[in-house]
Amino acid sequence: MAKTEQKVQAPMVGGSSLLVIFAVLCLTVFALLGFSTVQADRRLEQVSVQAVEDYYAADAQAEKILAQLRSGQMPEGVQLQDGIYSYRCKISDTQEIQVEVRAADWDVLSWQSVSTTNWTESDSLQVWDGES
Repeated sequence: MAKTEQKVQAPMVGGSSLLVIFAVLCLTVFALLGFSTVQADRRLEQVSVQAVEDYYAADAQAEKILAQLRSGQMPEGVQLQDGIYSYRCKISDTQEIQVEVRAADWDVLSWQSVSTTNWTESDSLQVWDGES
């Protein structure tokens, strides 16, 4: 009897290996994107917390100045003009609280957060006017 030779074929793993590699790469990219999003959210949270703390510190300072005015003291930085006290408390480099109080009845006329930066108009943007 003649022996028949059997060919042993290696299993086809090329397509499944590529699919697994692609899946791992996709998961790695999504993990890195998620990680960078978390870091950005954390930085935003820290900036937001600092802004709120700065605002309420300035608000507390404005309340303290108002209490001093009501007790008869004239803190520095307070101006009196036509029976209206006005003063400012710095929130940040770009914002401040501006307060106006009527001296006769201690009625608060204005208590607002205002930007202190100067706005300059820019005409550098060229817009197409519809003609060639």
